[in-house]
Amino acid sequence: MQSEEQRKLLGAFVRTRRESMAPEGTARRRRTPGLRREELAARAAIGATWVAWIEQGRDVRPSAETLSRLAAGLDLSVAERDYLFSLAGRHDPADPFAEAGAAAPAAIAALVGRIDWPCYALDPAWTLCAANAAAKRLFTGLFEDDPQPNLLRYVFTHPAARKLLPDWSRRAERLLAEFRRDYSHALADPRVRGVVARLQEQSPEFRRSWEEQAVLAREGGRRSFQPPAGGLLHFEQHTLTDVSRRDFRVVFLEPVSDA
Repeated sequence: MQSEEQRKLLGAFVRTRRESMAPEGTARRRRTPGLRREELAARAAIGATWVAWIEQGRDVRPSAETLSRLAAGLDLSVAERDYLFSLAGRHDPADPFAEAGAAAPAAIAALVGRIDWPCYALDPAWTLCAANAAAKRLFTGLFEDDPQPNLLRYVFTHPAARKLLPDWSRRAERLLAEFRRDYSHALADPRVRGVVARLQEQSPEFRRSWEEQAVLAREGGRRSFQPPAGGLLHFEQHTLTDVSRRDFRVVFLEPVSDA
């Protein structure tokens, strides 16, 4: 449900963006700046009444499709598009993180639920399709208010990840190099491609690392974490692949001493 403040902000944003756009095919000076409402409506293939109501902050609920067309008509960037949909209280159909992936295979879900150590499963887009309570406690902020928690988005965009991973830069680069290996097998999946495209927009570090073309196998080894409460924790990471669905991964962290 939109608040009155959200409707006002949405209307002001759309109006300001419309007025900043240069009209097409005219060299005459206009009394009003930018596009007229009718011109924006034509570009977006929506009714001019919708543009007027949205700009006026009316208590209306344009559909996600209407908002998507409006965003295209306004030539919004990824960040601006996110802002538009957030103010409108709608999920962006173009957001790869909002789209639910496949459920975890039964064998993976059962395994994750039986392990006491932190354990989670990754789908082809590296969204966590299963996680046990220990993993949810360890990865601070990953599961909060996010129905589709994604490991790549968390590591590269969430402030809590930089605090949780004491060697963040090295870990982030390795994580992406491991994902790239899986990415080559998922090129036909538009959701996976969308995750990469969105993160290139959202994170300069992701974009720079992606352009370096590093590729690594997903290997085990020592992993350290610095949770908000308590001292440094050390684990040995293990990764398994489901026999029937080789594009899914199970990761579990075996506690070890710091010796």
